[in-house]
Amino acid sequence: MGWYILKRLLQAIPLLLGIITVTFFIVRLAPGDPMDIYLEEDRGQIDPQAIELLRQKYGLDQPIHIQYVKWVANVARGDLGESFRYRRPVSQLLAEAIPYTLQLTILAVVLDALIGITLGIISAVKQYSVLDKIVTLGSLVIYAIPGFWLALMLVLVFSVNLGWFPTSQTRSMDYGFLSFSGKVLDRLWHLVLPVFVLGVASAASTARYMRNRLLEVLNEEYVLSARARGFRERVVILNHALRNALIPIITIYGMKLPFLLGGAAIIESIFAWPGMGRLAVEAVSGRDYPLLMATITMGAVMTVFGNLLADLTYVWVDPRVSYEGKKQR
Repeated sequence: MGWYILKRLLQAIPLLLGIITVTFFIVRLAPGDPMDIYLEEDRGQIDPQAIELLRQKYGLDQPIHIQYVKWVANVARGDLGESFRYRRPVSQLLAEAIPYTLQLTILAVVLDALIGITLGIISAVKQYSVLDKIVTLGSLVIYAIPGFWLALMLVLVFSVNLGWFPTSQTRSMDYGFLSFSGKVLDRLWHLVLPVFVLGVASAASTARYMRNRLLEVLNEEYVLSARARGFRERVVILNHALRNALIPIITIYGMKLPFLLGGAAIIESIFAWPGMGRLAVEAVSGRDYPLLMATITMGAVMTVFGNLLADLTYVWVDPRVSYEGKKQR
């Protein structure tokens, strides 16, 4: 297993290098000047010579290929640069933001799996029933709803009108005076709405995939044979059909991680959640090149890790799959 993981990580290096290379040149060639943020803050009173010194400090006065080579060399040494907007090392900003993003995405994946897989199984078992039609129609409707609109409606209903949940931020004003259990509950209270938006929107597609895949598996010969031998329907579905139906679902979850990270950028902005997605949005609006490149790079790394984790999960679901990617006989 260790050799397989090492091989996959080595294979990911050219992929990551290609992603950050394309992103670097697209960001640098986009219209706009990152030094405009200083001009806006000082309302045109800043000395042009000071702006030129800043360009030299951040290397913006050099040709784009020289900037690229220096940036890659710095990243290889673990130096992600300094944020134009915050005047702080980008590594510190990411260290503060990534835990918040992981809280959202991990809980959203758990909610997605609980709701999506469960509804998909029920819908497949009760095919063509009223429940199946409700789940199918509901999944299509939720999948079609934009995440930002759903987030705003939930805030309007459950935060503004009913006052059940906070509108934004990660903790209450009296967080520091709470006990440990109180702090945990307070954090979960603030996570309800953003996690619900991310998880439910993703669960809608999972339910559809799970239903279609399980219906295919239920018509396989080994499932029909298990039924003929007198096994209970629950045993047939959970022990024989479900494991094989989950294999493509695991692949889908590996591809869902970029979707969740992209959705987190919007949701974090709406709920003022201090995660990596919100940093990326602020970096785009402020043309903060170092911060933007760092968030995109970290997103790519997390995506590669998600796909690797999905491949390793195959072994748990289907023992016939080896770490070399071949079926064991």
